[in-house]
Amino acid sequence: MVLFLLIVIGLGIILYRNYKGQNVAKYFQEQVQILYDRFAPYSYKIVREKTKELGQEYTARQYAVQVLFMGGFAGVISYLYFYNLVVMVIYILVAIAFVPYLSFLRCKRIYSEFIFEQVQVYTTNVIMEFATTQSFVKSLEGVRDSGVLEDPVLSDVRHMIDLAYENGSIDESIAFMNDKYPYYIVKNMHQLFLQITKEGALDAGESLENMQLDIDTLVESVYRDRIDRATFHKKFLQYGIMLYLLVMLIQYMLGRDNYIALLDELYVQILLHAIVLFNGYFLLRGEKYYNENVGVE
Repeated sequence: MVLFLLIVIGLGIILYRNYKGQNVAKYFQEQVQILYDRFAPYSYKIVREKTKELGQEYTARQYAVQVLFMGGFAGVISYLYFYNLVVMVIYILVAIAFVPYLSFLRCKRIYSEFIFEQVQVYTTNVIMEFATTQSFVKSLEGVRDSGVLEDPVLSDVRHMIDLAYENGSIDESIAFMNDKYPYYIVKNMHQLFLQITKEGALDAGESLENMQLDIDTLVESVYRDRIDRATFHKKFLQYGIMLYLLVMLIQYMLGRDNYIALLDELYVQILLHAIVLFNGYFLLRGEKYYNENVGVE
């Protein structure tokens, strides 16, 4: 155990001497960034770039705080459970290794919220444009040129227009957008425009107005759901942390010396590892639920 600590200290000294005059933390950050860029999934790169564009990407300091918090929490909990420095270091490294995954979930949530807002803008403005142009394609062109959309939805609208002119109909354009953004407000609006275009309608104003009301109702419910999710998320994290701290209650009831004596039993060690891992899985599942499927009906 002492040898292990000496090796860690020695590595720190070597790094400091080799990169004297540089910021060692900055060096690590650059190396980790290079590693992420090389091996990160393509989907992660997309959502992270959009998060940067929206100005919601974590700063280096915020990532450092997250690493320190997770590593420190894992270190305290694992030491309280096992009173073993080697086990503590292993759990610290495992906890820190999940920081990129948590970052991906957060970026995915931000990206999903952005896409839903863009879909809302798309559907609302197409309906408004149609009231003036009485043409679905002309409505798309009006939305495209209005400056209210951003990529990737803007590029997809341009592709819809190209498909409509290439095929002489709006069927493929609508099928493309329905597959790309499978929200029911998108599908319902497109179905309405298909009926108007193919079957004709003397007065589609009432149907379009009802569609607009449906969109407004959905948007309101989605934003209310975000508030409820954020409240639930805070309570969930508090509950998860309290589950870990139950070991302190057990030690208080048994006595610290008696608890340490129990650690010599293999089945106790296995049980404690199972508790730590299960609680960790429980927290990760909660984070996944909180950050995924935002804005999806």
